[in-house]
Amino acid sequence: MTEEPERTSFDWENRFVADDTPWERQELHPGMLAWMRAGELEPGSRVIIPGCGRSPELAFLAGCGLDVTGADLSATALAFQRQALEAGGHEATLLEGDVLAHRPDAPYDRVYEQTFLCAIPPRLRVDYERALCEWLKPGGHLLALFMQKDVPGGPPYGCALDAMHELFPAERWIWPDDEDFVAWPHPSLKGKPELAGVLVRR
Repeated sequence: MTEEPERTSFDWENRFVADDTPWERQELHPGMLAWMRAGELEPGSRVIIPGCGRSPELAFLAGCGLDVTGADLSATALAFQRQALEAGGHEATLLEGDVLAHRPDAPYDRVYEQTFLCAIPPRLRVDYERALCEWLKPGGHLLALFMQKDVPGGPPYGCALDAMHELFPAERWIWPDDEDFVAWPHPSLKGKPELAGVLVRR
């Protein structure tokens, strides 16, 4: 099998303009709803969604009383989010541009990691982990949905648990047991599972 070359750039804006976005779920992520039921996303909590795209979770969480920040490179995706917020009478902070350069005025309680880690080139993952440590307060939670994919290349890039343990080392992150991760098949990506688990920033 010939390996797919790693893509070093991806035109997210044109994909949203063309509505060519097979990674999008049309409904709220069941993993996010499970975290809501478990009390992981409580009203008043500060949460950031990097690479939010057009995910319905942003307006939903804002409507549930969370202090939500959504970040994306695509102006079209953020325009969609702005309209969704206005339609629901909700408020959230929207950031356009490279979220890895984001330095919040106050730390976040939660990071909802659904599609960012598997979207960025793997060479940027170390920068992302460092940013997460700066964004989250000590004891803050990374709500991670790690894409499982055997075929090389991307996006989406696979986020195997062995690689994730290396990326999020135990000296900075408290991990759940691997068997506690819950697999959620992605309906529009040939059922590829996303493993849901909560990592705690030390």
